[in-house]
Amino acid sequence: MLLAASLVAVPGAHADADPASDYLIQQATFIPPDDGIPQAYADQLNATVREAKARGYTIRVALIGSRYDMGGVTILYEKPKQYARFLGQELALIYKKRLLVVMPNGLAVSANGKLAPREQAVVDRIQPPGTDGRTLASTATKAVIRLAADAGVVVPEPPLSSSGRSAPGASDNRDRVIIAAAALGAALVVVLVVLYRRRRATPR
Repeated sequence: MLLAASLVAVPGAHADADPASDYLIQQATFIPPDDGIPQAYADQLNATVREAKARGYTIRVALIGSRYDMGGVTILYEKPKQYARFLGQELALIYKKRLLVVMPNGLAVSANGKLAPREQAVVDRIQPPGTDGRTLASTATKAVIRLAADAGVVVPEPPLSSSGRSAPGASDNRDRVIIAAAALGAALVVVLVVLYRRRRATPR
């Protein structure tokens, strides 16, 4: 417990200890690649965060589905409030606004490295997601929408895969169409070349 408190109390002391801090310096979400989060759900969360920002509500989100996602600060795993403070302090030199942490056992919100009581009251009413990747991401999406609404910003929930990527299965069909079109075009070129050569070879 004392070690966890010391981790939280020293801003920047472990700036590279956890992967989320490296990602969230430059982008709005940290979505671990090994937590079984389908791309459609990741896209939906990213689209929600972008739309919230476009409407005036800025937030960054860290999904932590397993102890592995914590890097060198595994002592804070399943302690979302402490980790939200810790991660917020790590980002404070670059980003001082809202930060949402979603862990299997709960959610937490900080701002500039300090817990945000009003926002915390909102996410405390959301069911913990557990370790399922789909639920982890969809819970984060729901939390962003509710937090924005609490601040007076209405953010509609995007349908799955609405952020510019095709839904599962649609991309496969699109690829087949592209391949078929390319094959047809290549065949047409061959036919035209053959006809051209025959025409050149025909005596006049």
